[in-house]
Amino acid sequence: MGRYRIRVATGAWLFSGTHNRVQLWLVGARGAAELELQLRAARGEEEEFEHDVSEDVGPLQFVQLRKHHSLVDDAWFCDRIVVQGPEASAEATFPCYQWVQGEGILSLPEGTACLAGNNALDVFQRHREKELEDRQQTYRWASWRDRLPLTIAASTTDDLPLNVRFHEKKRLDFEWTLKAGALETILKRVYTLLSSWDHLEDFNQIFWGQKSVLAEKVHQCWQDDEIFGYQFLNGVNPMVLRRSASLPSRLVLPSGTEALRAQLEQELQNNSLFEADYILLDGIPPNVIRGQKQYLAAPLVLLKMDPRGKLLPLVIQLQPPNSSSPTPTLFQPSDPPLAWLLAKCWVRNADFQVHELQYHLLNTHLVAEVIAVATMRCLPGLHPLFKLLMPHIRYTMEINTRARAQLISDGGVFDKAMNTGGGGHVVLLQRALAQLTYCSLCVPDDLAERGLLGLRGAVYAHDALQLWGMIARYVEGIIHIFYQKDDVVRQDPELQAWCREITEVGLCQAQNRGFPVSFQTRDQLCHFLTMCIFTSTAQHAAINQGQVDWYAWVPNAPCTMRMPPPTTKEDITMATVMGSLPDVQQACLQMTITWHLGRQQPDMVPLGHHKEKYFSSPEVEAVLMRFQTALKTLEKEMTARNEQVDLPYEYLKPGRIENSITI
Repeated sequence: MGRYRIRVATGAWLFSGTHNRVQLWLVGARGAAELELQLRAARGEEEEFEHDVSEDVGPLQFVQLRKHHSLVDDAWFCDRIVVQGPEASAEATFPCYQWVQGEGILSLPEGTACLAGNNALDVFQRHREKELEDRQQTYRWASWRDRLPLTIAASTTDDLPLNVRFHEKKRLDFEWTLKAGALETILKRVYTLLSSWDHLEDFNQIFWGQKSVLAEKVHQCWQDDEIFGYQFLNGVNPMVLRRSASLPSRLVLPSGTEALRAQLEQELQNNSLFEADYILLDGIPPNVIRGQKQYLAAPLVLLKMDPRGKLLPLVIQLQPPNSSSPTPTLFQPSDPPLAWLLAKCWVRNADFQVHELQYHLLNTHLVAEVIAVATMRCLPGLHPLFKLLMPHIRYTMEINTRARAQLISDGGVFDKAMNTGGGGHVVLLQRALAQLTYCSLCVPDDLAERGLLGLRGAVYAHDALQLWGMIARYVEGIIHIFYQKDDVVRQDPELQAWCREITEVGLCQAQNRGFPVSFQTRDQLCHFLTMCIFTSTAQHAAINQGQVDWYAWVPNAPCTMRMPPPTTKEDITMATVMGSLPDVQQACLQMTITWHLGRQQPDMVPLGHHKEKYFSSPEVEAVLMRFQTALKTLEKEMTARNEQVDLPYEYLKPGRIENSITI
């Protein structure tokens, strides 16, 4: 009994409002009351009402909504509903953050996060169970290809649940920029139609349009060994390099290379020898593009860290030894310049393939999608982990669905321009999944295993470790609010089901590769959640953003190679180099797609900033504020550092890290 004040907030997205009539009920422990509201939900607005309720409904448990329509079902995006009861009672918040459509009744529970065992009222437990039953029908698993992680069951974006699709502004930006890129590609093709394509300088004919300041620097000095080595540490793919514990078994040093062997052994003794091995590519079937066979190599690079902290290449072996070539040709900096340059181009091409497919698509996008689908299937809206993870799965299902339909599909971008296209990319992904371990996704473990902890000049490693620690403290602060001891973790059935869904279902029995099938302690849970959030935020930023900088000048990272790897050095000419690098059409497509996918998104939400307020607890708010403060401090430190160097590393600045994988 008494007067209630109700505030109804509508989303700020395009078309969030509705012209349909909305009906609302307050549901309490002792009854329900329908409110006769003249609600006309308008985009980005919060409407406030006061209403007298004659009956005593008791403590509020739910708000129920029904949207009526006559001719058109005009969907409404409801952010939240806030209700203040009679006299001086506290406000109750009912988060929604979803589209309301159809004429069914939507029940929104009061937003205080709680575990399944903490529900004093059976009504909340029934709500949790019904919510998960409905979600498991809506969010279904599918298999895109055998021996790969499962995906959301959606062939096109129209098949996706409405609540995980791009909002209209995001969709329009994505599709218009793709069309603008296609137009730019056509213009470049026309511009070069009557021009020669015989020298490296001819790539300047298409090096215009959308490009970054760093891309211009790469254009100027991409042939330098120092830039070549730098990219293994701080380029778009800092994930392959490792410190050598011994000379690689695949390295064959024939007679006449005694000086090289002595140098390698000296660097090994000094603990300054590093390697990048692309053996994953060995035997991958190459693509055929417009009737022309493409070629692949599986290079091995050995590098040294010099006293200045610069990583410099010492030797490149383009293929592992085999019966037809037991002593593969070794390329060194002292070789004829074009031979050495072409060998480095082959390495950069291999790195392009492994980066885009293993470390970008599989280790961030597909892993994040498994986490997202499992979250929707196993964690009800009242669960604290659902509230924690929702900001970090925004748009991930749609961007991955688009990738499967446009990038890695039959006839997609990989088939048109990459030498791993035409099916080789699927084989590579399958091999990469077989090697994917839990530890490889956890930065401290991965860097330690690769021998890169504390390495001078390894800026990615330094920044990634700092961010991992900050995310870990944020996660621990929230988890300790809801899980006071390890027993609570073990006894949470929804949490344990979520863990099994990720490891056994989504990642295809990944327990054999170290992924957990249950959580026994709070520390285990915090470590896993840190991995989930880091993968969806910082790691994706580090792997994605650099495409704009390092791939715009195509010779630095060619998407395909059109001639076989060289086996001799003396007969390599400029015609050999240009005949190996991508042609005009392939190069234009590489520039367009890497700019489109690597650019900063106009509606990006930075790490630590949430558009939606799922938690209502002041304790959680305090943890989030500490996290935000730490990120601001780190941003200032990175900005000051970057002002002192020629090649600033920007990808892990918190303000540039998006809160989820959206591109």
